Amino acid sequence: MPEKIFLCRDSELADGEMRQIVVAAKDAELAVYKSAGKVYVTDDLCTHGMVALTGGDLEGTTIYCPLHGGAFDICTGKALEKPCTVALKTYPVVVEGDDIFCLYGA
Repeated sequence: MPEKIFLCRDSELADGEMRQIVVAAKDAELAVYKSAGKVYVTDDLCTHGMVALTGGDLEGTTIYCPLHGGAFDICTGKALEKPCTVALKTYPVVVEGDDIFCLYGA
């Protein structure tokens, strides 16, 4: 059963911005992105280089890894550019008022 986890406030996240959220209880590091007014959540660890994606560049709905320049679609998790070939885990997002949650384990 997925668990609803509070991540941050929508008003704290500007459009085109991303941030790392550490979920200590789950031993997880998630990335929260805001693109064109919509919020997305993925694992923050690149599936290729094992580096935080939030250290990279966000262009629209594409996140570029800071290590080797591979890329992922933050909507679907699909690897878009080599050397990345394994999809990124994405999480359903719930926005309630100003609060952003993800459904962890979904």
